[in-house]
Amino acid sequence: MIPEANSTDLPPANPAHLVATLRLARVEFLVVGGTAAIAFGATRETGDIDIIPRRSRDNCRRLAIELVELGARFRVFGLSDADARSLPWTIDDVALMRQQETVTLTTDAGPLDLLVGLRDRDGVLHDDDALRPGAVEVPAPGGGVMWAAALEAIIESKEVADRPKDHEALPELRAIRDRRE
Repeated sequence: MIPEANSTDLPPANPAHLVATLRLARVEFLVVGGTAAIAFGATRETGDIDIIPRRSRDNCRRLAIELVELGARFRVFGLSDADARSLPWTIDDVALMRQQETVTLTTDAGPLDLLVGLRDRDGVLHDDDALRPGAVEVPAPGGGVMWAAALEAIIESKEVADRPKDHEALPELRAIRDRRE
């Protein structure tokens, strides 16, 4: 996994534009992470959008076209956005289908993380196909709807990730889950 940049020269996040662009291009994806948590009712802000794209050739082709249109480039700790733009990366369906780890990107509409899937407590990685049956429609930033992984899958993935920011988010997510039950 490429470490996340801590640069202040990144474009401001525009999740409404990013999600609308992907939806308009018919890119199939599940939203996870903070953006999904907010759609479920969490109040904790997030600085990026985490998605798990469906890994079909046609879908990856549509995603690659939109990533190029959005000016996607790596987001790398210690590099300015200008320097990151110079890193070589072929954005195409083949590269996206071969993706084995999370790729942290910056786009002209803000930060975007492409995940392969979410890990469960047993270490099993669940991709779009495995998560899709439990996915739910949630409000999209800027209007409309988008598909998000099930709240329980998001909670479990944050427990497994075991990062400080996830520990901070978990009490609110568990409270939202408990109110829904």
